[in-house]
Amino acid sequence: MKLSLQVKLQQILAPQLIQSLQLLQVPILELEQILKQELQVNPLLEELEEEEEQLEQEQEDVDEQEPEEDKIDWEDYLQDGYDGGYNIRVDKDLEEFPEKIPISRMTFSEYLLSQLHLHSLSQGEYKIGEFIIGNIDERGYLTLSLEEIARIMDVSIEQCQRILEIIQTFEPPGVGARDLRESLLIQLRERGIDDPVAKAIVEEQLDDIDKKSFGQLAKALKVSTAQIQEAMERLGSLSPNPGFGYVTMDPEVIVPDLIVEKVDDSYVAMINDRNIPRLQISPLYKNLLTKSGDTPEETKNYVKEKLNAARWLIKSIDQRRSTMLKVMNYLLYAQRNFFERGVSELKPMTLQEVAEATGLHISTISRVVNNKYVQTPRGIFELKYFFGSKVESADGDEVSSKSVKDRISNMIANEDPHKPLSDQKITDMLRAEGLQVARRTVAKYREHMKILPARFRKRV
Repeated sequence: MKLSLQVKLQQILAPQLIQSLQLLQVPILELEQILKQELQVNPLLEELEEEEEQLEQEQEDVDEQEPEEDKIDWEDYLQDGYDGGYNIRVDKDLEEFPEKIPISRMTFSEYLLSQLHLHSLSQGEYKIGEFIIGNIDERGYLTLSLEEIARIMDVSIEQCQRILEIIQTFEPPGVGARDLRESLLIQLRERGIDDPVAKAIVEEQLDDIDKKSFGQLAKALKVSTAQIQEAMERLGSLSPNPGFGYVTMDPEVIVPDLIVEKVDDSYVAMINDRNIPRLQISPLYKNLLTKSGDTPEETKNYVKEKLNAARWLIKSIDQRRSTMLKVMNYLLYAQRNFFERGVSELKPMTLQEVAEATGLHISTISRVVNNKYVQTPRGIFELKYFFGSKVESADGDEVSSKSVKDRISNMIANEDPHKPLSDQKITDMLRAEGLQVARRTVAKYREHMKILPARFRKRV
């Protein structure tokens, strides 16, 4: 063992810088909560209840040089009228308030238990039912066999089967099944769909349903192609995961961080911060320190610490606003055709491209677009929507993959249902338009859009 000295350079993020990065990354609703919390813990911060008379005046420079350690110029820090530069003119008639959401909702298991208690069962049967429901996953499938349930509960398999049959009549239809085949048969029964061909497809051809055409299924079941088509349409209305029919998650409230409006022939980006607390440095602390010449040093140091924290917070908010506007203004410039004509004109774009154009670091761009939304004349979009891969065209231009998906969707929507477009045919049509897309890429995009292959889209 020995002692040695070593000199090295190491970058350490200051707490203030970490806070600034966090404020840049959080969406508008989280920012509102953070600022309200800061108002409670920092006595030098206060919220403006009403707008000041002179909102047009320039905010004071928050980047001024820090005061000396031992000499605090309180007159420079806490002067009358100093508000930290974060004031927003808001018309109270235009204030927006997100719709309130219920704090809690019934879970999927609680929903099934509420239906179980509507049946007249013995105490022992209720326990079996509760155990079965406790082993139904979020998809709606029973994860244990009847033999395992009977062994764990120390009851007969017949008792478990009887209770399971009761649960399989609950909403949503198909719940309590042990596999996809059983779930589809339960849904056909509970929805009153009396179609022997659909039932035969599920019982006999389910494993090969994605490999056979309508004609092959018709030949295997000895029915007409029209009957197969009708049965497949009925099966298409069923859910492979019945539990997903009961949504236990609270609906997400989307409050856009940015608003884009068209003014004359230009698009203007604005920060949607009308509900964000408007902060200023409390002038009350000036009187505390300027009127008393014998203020304890401990008090001065405490106020200095809180004052610096408040100033940095206000500076970080202002920096967040300017950075987001800088990125959004570039998106308006680069994607103007999208705002004018829609998704078909969306250009491919990467975070690196925006970073180089704006002079910001790519990690900063990533934080700006993370969980942020923008309200535009064409709807509300996540900022990530404007970024995507590219497809080469015949003339050397680059086209966004989203616009290619939109083109494929339009082709399929306008196809002849009697002669649906195959993936190869769509590929040929795209190449005729100058888009160099492989057939496997078309198949991948089609699957992402949850569009069936051509043989399942065919109508007779």
